[in-house]
Amino acid sequence: MALGTTTTTRVAVLGGILLFFALVLNVSGNLVFSVNHKFKGPDKQVSLSALKEHDARRHGRLLAADAAVDLQLGGNGHPSEAGLYFAKIGIGSPPKDFHVQVDTGSDLLWVNCAECENCPTKSNLGFKLSVYDTKGSSTSNKVTCDQEFCTSTLDGRLPSCKPNMLCNYNIAYGDGSATSGYYVKDNIQLDKVTGNHQTTSTNGTVVFGCGAKQSGNLGKSPAAVDGILGFGQANASIISQLASSGKVKRQFSHCLDNVKGGGIYAIGEVVEPKVKNTTPLVPNMPHYTVSMKTIEVGGDAIELTTDIFGLFGDRKSAVIDSGTTLAYLTPEVFEPFMKKIFARQSGLKLHTVEEQFTCFEYSGKVDDGFPIVKFGFKSSASLTVYPHDYLFRLRDNVWCSGWQSNSMKSKDGKSMTLLGDLVLSNKLVLYDLENQAIGWTDYNCTSSIKLKDDKSGQAYSVGAHNLSSASSRIMGTLLTFLLLVIAMLQILH
Repeated sequence: MALGTTTTTRVAVLGGILLFFALVLNVSGNLVFSVNHKFKGPDKQVSLSALKEHDARRHGRLLAADAAVDLQLGGNGHPSEAGLYFAKIGIGSPPKDFHVQVDTGSDLLWVNCAECENCPTKSNLGFKLSVYDTKGSSTSNKVTCDQEFCTSTLDGRLPSCKPNMLCNYNIAYGDGSATSGYYVKDNIQLDKVTGNHQTTSTNGTVVFGCGAKQSGNLGKSPAAVDGILGFGQANASIISQLASSGKVKRQFSHCLDNVKGGGIYAIGEVVEPKVKNTTPLVPNMPHYTVSMKTIEVGGDAIELTTDIFGLFGDRKSAVIDSGTTLAYLTPEVFEPFMKKIFARQSGLKLHTVEEQFTCFEYSGKVDDGFPIVKFGFKSSASLTVYPHDYLFRLRDNVWCSGWQSNSMKSKDGKSMTLLGDLVLSNKLVLYDLENQAIGWTDYNCTSSIKLKDDKSGQAYSVGAHNLSSASSRIMGTLLTFLLLVIAMLQILH
């Protein structure tokens, strides 16, 4: 009889375990975008070459609102942990989850389609890949070549356009990979901010690419995602489409934390902290481009000749791109720049890792041993980059520099300067498309910001997200629970 009671108790305990797991596994951590890092964790070995290959691919890609939108952010942009942020978004009716790279350096949202040729079938990023099926969504509509979106995107109607002919897209990247397919209109889920740290789910309708064929790294990368979510300023981008429909304001911000991971990604007007450090965007450019005036290393200026940044006539310019991991300087600037970086550390033995990264052994505090870098822009805006931002630990006391020489050329043969996550992390960066300006301020990206809701006039707090940490907390809870269960079973035994 005692044995029967003990067995029943154990069954009840095990049933409780199963119920607990079922509840935990069915918790949804987000309503719209769950953003995570493409390459996770300090315990995951990351090839430095993979960083450069990723950035090479990235470089080749090169309305009154009634709501503010909160996009949940995760991952870590530190170079030693590598690369991109990706978001989990819901598309269609009923919504289906897709993991897509969040990218300010491109415009189009596209995902792999059910009929896709050479699409990846698995990923090592911890989630199952999905494909979009137009037949699986009741709100899906294919875009034809005679519709306004197609004619405006292609700058006119195609001569070969016939009734019911699909509107196609084709994007080629710098590493030889490419994606092609056709445009579809469907619902996308958004997190509308309704109170302090409170959101409700709402839908927006957008046109996006249905990827029918992938080639190169897009089809075989082990760190594959379901597509790309472009936050560029072209009419085809998600921010422009949602703004034109009155869903959001044409402003968005991100605050990327490369220390603990995660941060903030939000659409709407930021009222706290106030971003006063702004500079105008160079007009009529495909990327977020600003006019750069000065570069200082430890207070010493780098001489900038008028032809170094000849991409836009006589303007010294730089592209701001959160989709790029590192920071790329023109070859003419790179050599004197690096000499000033290491001027105070003449005794260091520098060596090259993977034929491209300058690395060294250093046991001290890098912020004490290396200089601060300052970029000066038009309208007296400046951007400060600290040693702990541009130097990353490869292993133990081995550090590497994230500054790179950019061999990529523009269409007119001029060198380009690209400033990526290396200089953008630990700052609130504001993209104000309505006023054609971009700005930033140093900020603790683990804290909250305040977004204004235009309809109510209220300002609401939006907190930082760290989906990786959230997962860790869940696993910690599971571990604690299991230890308690084990203890109970031992007592019952």
